Amino acid sequence: MVYGSKPTDGGHLLINAQEEKNALITAEPLAVNYIRPFLGADEFINGKQRWCIWFHGVSDTRRNHDLKQMPQVAERIAAVKVMRQASPKFATRKLADVAHLFGEIRQPASGYYLIIPSVSSENRHFVPIDYVSADVINSNANFSLPNATLYHFGLLCSTMHNAFMRTVAGRLKSDYRYSNTVVYNNFPFPQASEKARAAIEAAAQAVLDAREQYRAEARAENLPEPTLADFYRVGAGYTALDKAHVALDKAVDAAYGYKGGKDDASRVAFLFALYQNQGKHPAAGQSRL
Repeated sequence: MVYGSKPTDGGHLLINAQEEKNALITAEPLAVNYIRPFLGADEFINGKQRWCIWFHGVSDTRRNHDLKQMPQVAERIAAVKVMRQASPKFATRKLADVAHLFGEIRQPASGYYLIIPSVSSENRHFVPIDYVSADVINSNANFSLPNATLYHFGLLCSTMHNAFMRTVAGRLKSDYRYSNTVVYNNFPFPQASEKARAAIEAAAQAVLDAREQYRAEARAENLPEPTLADFYRVGAGYTALDKAHVALDKAVDAAYGYKGGKDDASRVAFLFALYQNQGKHPAAGQSRL
């Protein structure tokens, strides 16, 4: 699990409104090839739209050729260069040489990956997590989990994992601050049998299917699709999704052999005991790979 990509651009590679995007494409149609959806935590959780200019993977020859036909995009890149050159940090000044690129790039090359927001409301029972296409650029306000299976998704969406998160995560004011090092890396995965893994994967798919069911219903009725914030608001009333999470928790608990209480304290006490014994059970740490 790693942070998403960090622009370090002074905002010049970002496009914050549909009107701004449309105006740029109207003026410079070639720009459509270099504009990608961009998700910070707010956009990811609340279904907002934002974009970025993305030249990663484009050859110097192609970029230089196309920028001659995109003076507005070239101006944005020039502004990034000026911003980076003025930085007091040597590493940022060095990035001025590649002003067309994000300062830090950790974007999966293909397929789908999981996004985990770095900050989530304390009022949610679950940190909102979802699969996103590699064509969508993840910002450093979120974490990425490339090559994540349904097994990973199921465990991270479980009450077991979220109870652990609520105990060990930091805080931003009163909201939970997820961490790849403190939360994910220290979370003791179960020594799950193939049967237990399959049960978690099936339950995880049911969670995704329930979300899609409600999104499809919204489209059919010409309504806005529910966002992750809508789905995971306490008392939101998405019954099929609630039932899917109950089934997922049952599958995850079974994989751990957990038969304790449903409260966070009981779950975390069990997980801490498992964590202390991980040296005796190396498969617990290896099962996430």
